[in-house]
Amino acid sequence: MSEQPSPMPPREFLWPHTVPQEPSDKPKEADQLDGVGEVALALAETAQAERTKGVCQRTTVREALPVSLLLGSGSKDSSEDAPAATQNFIIPKKEIHTVPDMGKWKRSQAYADYIGFILTLNEGVKGKKLTFEYTVSEAIEKLVALLNTLDRWIDETPPVDQPSRFGNKAYRTWYAKLDQEAESLVATVVPTHLAAAVPEVAVYLKESVGNSTRIDYGTGHEAAFAAFLCCLCKIGVLRVDDQIAIVFKVFNRYLEVMRKLQKTYRMEPAGSQGVWGLDDFQFLPFIWGSSQLIDHPYLEPRHFVDEKAVNENHKDYMFLECILFITEMKTGPFAEHSNQLWNISAVPSWSKVNQGLIRMYKAECLEKFPVIQHFKFGSLLPIHPVTSS
Repeated sequence: MSEQPSPMPPREFLWPHTVPQEPSDKPKEADQLDGVGEVALALAETAQAERTKGVCQRTTVREALPVSLLLGSGSKDSSEDAPAATQNFIIPKKEIHTVPDMGKWKRSQAYADYIGFILTLNEGVKGKKLTFEYTVSEAIEKLVALLNTLDRWIDETPPVDQPSRFGNKAYRTWYAKLDQEAESLVATVVPTHLAAAVPEVAVYLKESVGNSTRIDYGTGHEAAFAAFLCCLCKIGVLRVDDQIAIVFKVFNRYLEVMRKLQKTYRMEPAGSQGVWGLDDFQFLPFIWGSSQLIDHPYLEPRHFVDEKAVNENHKDYMFLECILFITEMKTGPFAEHSNQLWNISAVPSWSKVNQGLIRMYKAECLEKFPVIQHFKFGSLLPIHPVTSS
């Protein structure tokens, strides 16, 4: 990273991505992204509006993700929000088959619950280090054990010799084992009185580790793991007290396993935008990681392109751990191989980075047909529109 040019003043940097408008909206001048300062203000308004809208939608729907978790209140013992054991669980399936179907997705209960889940966790980890003391429930421990099993299977399934450098076919052997054992693994986390939910929840686990045909991995698979955790919240396995542990303990362990998969089997990025993408494989740890750094006493966005700052602080912050992984995997000046992140380092504050990344995540992941066409919908994350009282 020592080869990088000096950071340019924030006002001279553009954030090089356009933001799709809502179908009913007319383009607004603020959405033209003509300067980081203006962008940050626009993104802040949008993020706040989305958070407010998401909470309002959720408080009117009984079957939504436990209200106590989304609103950050309630107790761990409040079981009234958990669905009854007699609920009709179904195997999730694809519902977004054409670009016009994207409207169904954005109006769906699944979209509202997913966004609310991401934003709630974003708020929960705000200003906290990975070493922050938090509650670790039995369910969290079981999820970590599940991920440890996936990690052990990688060790038991070494790469095979093949002509192609990328996409090692041993990954398919590893994935076949998960495909066969997924329901058994999920059953170790879900209580017996909710056993009927296991086949539905297990689908999201299988979708979260990459594609066995293409041997690739991307933000759609990452979203499937977030959906997996969201479903566990909706059936009451994970509670409000687990908010921080969901990110710091479970999702962080998931990232470690996915990075090991990517390196071991040389997985291709799924739908990578190359130098104009935020990252080849992940997005959520940048959102939650930037939230961790909000109001940090001395680390500013400009510091994440400084090798010394990253090396000294990466164990405390997910964002910096992501930067470290990128620099280990890529060669050359950071500004060249990760131009989007380089531009973001010019944003003046972590709160504005966080707000901008939320908006970018919606635009570049959740509103992209190539990503959402693979998302699956069931009874816990349904395709039906958000209902109101």
